[in-house]
Amino acid sequence: MVFYNSDIKKRVGFTASKKVGNAIKRNLAKRRLRAIFLEIQNNLNDGIYVFVAKEKMNQISYEALKKGVMWSMKKLNCIKE
Repeated sequence: MVFYNSDIKKRVGFTASKKVGNAIKRNLAKRRLRAIFLEIQNNLNDGIYVFVAKEKMNQISYEALKKGVMWSMKKLNCIKE
């Protein structure tokens, strides 16, 4: 899940609740989200981004997760044109 609010500079945060799993699983989920953000950050508008890890996130492939994040960004109109 991604939350977005426009701002004059780009800021980002990552969070995972205990529902995601133990500390190892939560950290893995946040690392995967950070990696995706680093890949796509040049294509994003300035603003505040908050990525929230979900329970089943560690069970899907990296490519499927990236595709889902990109779909969310397009729905939020965060992608530069």
